[in-house]
Amino acid sequence: MRQGDLSGFKVQAAGMRGTHLLGLVGSPISQSAAPAMHEAAAQALSLRCFYHLVDIPGLDRAGLQATLEGVRRLGFSGVNVTFPYKEAVVPLLDRLSPAAAGMGAVNTVVVEGGALIGHNTDSTGFASAFREVFGPRPAGPVALVGAGGAGRAIAFAFAALGASGLRLYDSDRAKAKALVDALGGQIAVTVCDDVAAALKGACGAVNATPVGMLPSRENPIPAELLSADLWVADAVYTPLWTPLLLAAKAKGCRVMTGRELAIWQAVDAFKLFTGRDPSPQAVGQAFDQVMARRAAA
Repeated sequence: MRQGDLSGFKVQAAGMRGTHLLGLVGSPISQSAAPAMHEAAAQALSLRCFYHLVDIPGLDRAGLQATLEGVRRLGFSGVNVTFPYKEAVVPLLDRLSPAAAGMGAVNTVVVEGGALIGHNTDSTGFASAFREVFGPRPAGPVALVGAGGAGRAIAFAFAALGASGLRLYDSDRAKAKALVDALGGQIAVTVCDDVAAALKGACGAVNATPVGMLPSRENPIPAELLSADLWVADAVYTPLWTPLLLAAKAKGCRVMTGRELAIWQAVDAFKLFTGRDPSPQAVGQAFDQVMARRAAA
């Protein structure tokens, strides 16, 4: 049912207490671990969940709006949204949470009373992941590469964590400046001309771009710029060990893979979809099983 005909689901769900139809809108997403994570979270709570991948490349505004209308009409409890639609989806929703409105990026859409409500659990998820791996807050300014949907969420997460500042680089300087405006002084931000300038004086670095996600094997931060005194995080989890993280590990850096962000954003999204607190352990175990199967293939 995840990839098949969903036309009868709304009728079925009406008589099935605790059943949720969820999904992910983006492209390319065939390697996503989201179905396994959400379905495992539901099973641990004795709920029924069907998670559908809506992989449609190149949607324009009208196409994305039609997709969202399908989400509204087919009986979905909600959908996650990923690259490249996290920002494009914002003006097409009925309402936004205050946090998502401030970020201008959405990764979770909840259907509530027929209305589509946008949230951002990338931000809360990244904050939880950072605390789990590196501690309560960064020890100094952070280099952030990428000011798109993921970068926006992570920038707001660092503001919430109390970081002393961001050193931001994006190849689209206008996008970087738009993020500075969105932050509205919540955290000191320096827009840098290149990655090397962003890393100067930083205590750690985050890749918030798709660079390094399969089939890409590029490194968004040249290895020669890394040193053992840095921590390094990557939002990408396909592959889990990206070229950036392999280079960082070789230099002796502390690292955080995309695993932690994937798990914690899913935990927060599942609670929004269902009103129930999922087990992070169940979500993490499902993620690890997906990665293990992929490695064995």
